Amino acid sequence: MNMLKRSWVLALAVLAGCGYNTIQTYDEQVNAAAAQIKVQLQRRADLIPNLVETVKGYAKQEQTIFTEVAEARAKLAGAVQSGDLQQMAQANAQLTAPLGRLLAIAENYPQLKSNENFRSLQDQLEGTENRIAVARQDYNDAVNRYNAYIRRFPQVLTAKILGKGPRPYFELETPGAAQAPKVDFSK
Repeated sequence: MNMLKRSWVLALAVLAGCGYNTIQTYDEQVNAAAAQIKVQLQRRADLIPNLVETVKGYAKQEQTIFTEVAEARAKLAGAVQSGDLQQMAQANAQLTAPLGRLLAIAENYPQLKSNENFRSLQDQLEGTENRIAVARQDYNDAVNRYNAYIRRFPQVLTAKILGKGPRPYFELETPGAAQAPKVDFSK
């Protein structure tokens, strides 16, 4: 019996020395950072209907863009609910273009631009965009710390035993970002 206790103590000491607790801590930090991205993307999705309704009051003839924004927002909300970071990044990118066009419409309506509710919503949306950027950076930092840690020896052994592998980064997918912009002054 005494030998069994010593074996357990030795096994616990080996596990503690191999980074088990740190792996768990870093994994939880990644999970917390991922949750923060979800919160901010959901906040963005929640602000959009109010923004659309405010613009609709002034620009009734712009129905196509309202539909595009609503569809893209629904995809973002669904992606946030799924919890899949890749799907969230794609849905977020798909919302950016129609949302940008919606905000550009406001430029054609001076009374809308001066509307306090519209300005407040626009400020909140801008603040949320900043929060998304910070949450994305925090998540990627946590993933970097976690991934680097589980690749070191002897933690790599502990990670393999626990079935812990590298976590994916949250990459923004911006349409056309892979191509350098072309500047043409000939026109």
